[in-house]
Amino acid sequence: MEAPQNEHFRDTIATVNAEGKRSWIFPKKPSGKYYQYRKIVSYVLLAFLLSAPFIKVGGNQFLMFNVLERRFNIFGFPFWPQDLHLFVIMMLIGVVFIIFFTVAFGRIFCGWICPQTIFMEMVFRRIEYWIDGDRGKQIRLNKMPWNSEKIKKRALKWTVFFLISFLIANVFLAYLVGSDQLIAYVKAGPFSNASTFVSLLIFTGVFYFVFAWFREQVCIIACPYGRLQGVLLDNKSIVVAYDHKRGEGERGRAKFRKNEDRQAVGKGDCIDCFQCVHVCPTGIDIRNGTQLECVNCTACIDACDHMMESVDLPKGLIRYASEDNIEKKSKFTFSPRLKGYTAVLFILVAVFTGMLFLRNDIEARILRLPGQLYERKGENIISNVYTYKLLNKTTGNIENVHLELLSHKGTIDLVSKDLFSIPEQGLVEGTLFIEINTGALKGDKDRLKIGVYSGSELIETTTTAFLGPRSFK
Repeated sequence: MEAPQNEHFRDTIATVNAEGKRSWIFPKKPSGKYYQYRKIVSYVLLAFLLSAPFIKVGGNQFLMFNVLERRFNIFGFPFWPQDLHLFVIMMLIGVVFIIFFTVAFGRIFCGWICPQTIFMEMVFRRIEYWIDGDRGKQIRLNKMPWNSEKIKKRALKWTVFFLISFLIANVFLAYLVGSDQLIAYVKAGPFSNASTFVSLLIFTGVFYFVFAWFREQVCIIACPYGRLQGVLLDNKSIVVAYDHKRGEGERGRAKFRKNEDRQAVGKGDCIDCFQCVHVCPTGIDIRNGTQLECVNCTACIDACDHMMESVDLPKGLIRYASEDNIEKKSKFTFSPRLKGYTAVLFILVAVFTGMLFLRNDIEARILRLPGQLYERKGENIISNVYTYKLLNKTTGNIENVHLELLSHKGTIDLVSKDLFSIPEQGLVEGTLFIEINTGALKGDKDRLKIGVYSGSELIETTTTAFLGPRSFK
């Protein structure tokens, strides 16, 4: 059965034409109140994104995601593989937080905070407006044959796009390997670190491809968040919405006629100017209702408000509103669903905060050497051999480190020297022997408590198993 005429938009996307080929979108340059707010938010976030890898807190990089060495810094707090549980909880907090805001305010994250949108709309698109001009000029330039003007503009735009993509790739590399390492690579030159430079060029190519060609299709096709939105939204979610009650009236939308009483003749306030469509960066018609392509960028709100003001009609025909608000004039309420997400978010934050404060600066792991049994020394001494790993999570060296038995009387002998130091954010590992008198053992498998000392200060404790004979008395 064929879909109704006004429902055909649900079977296609604006970036693909009837032949299945790419349909290029040329959005009109937005302007208005919300666009000014978005510029402020975007430039603050851009400044943060570009500077975060170079900010140090207590000697730690503010944000770092060193996957190769499995080292992560979040807001200056270092996380190691041993802190995987903390990292998982933090990621869960982020997911629940995004879900909470999606249920309440729709895809507001995409329009205001997402790096893809910020770079695309506030950097690359604005450069495009500067070089190619607004919507009409861009369309004419696209249809123009390859003459000197088009070649000059395309070469300039693509060169600027590549340079910005190269800058983004460098910042991205600073997040991955650390800003200090990146600066060292830059000082050494590209030929001294050929493999790293090739990786940098690959990242540059990916960013260039995304922002110069793939563009809004990232939001429409690649990003799973748009699909997630369809599951999370309900009638109470506040999204960028067209007020069809007011806009359509009894006889539907119609072009504006001067000195016409639209309400008297049953016409809606929508004057069918298509400004909301022309300004949309994903090419949709918001008047068709909420769609997964909509990123809540508010460009249509500004365009519609400008047109309403021009024809002396009330603004807000397109606005932040819920379906219930449009249909029933209902105000936003904190629904039981939102209360449930809030409770989960509060519990996760409380657990994470508690675990963060309980986390020690030193991680100690002492394990019996696999495949080794105990050894008798003399008549009453039992010896076990162990491997140890001591991880320093701080930015300072820990000096005069030694180990002591806390639960049993016995001795700990390190294969190397008894006193050693642990470098900042470094790992020390080795082998040690623990010797205990049989009279101090309670069975064939005792749990030992071992203290890690820096000088006379106890800085960490750990436990391990001690293997002894089944009958020793």
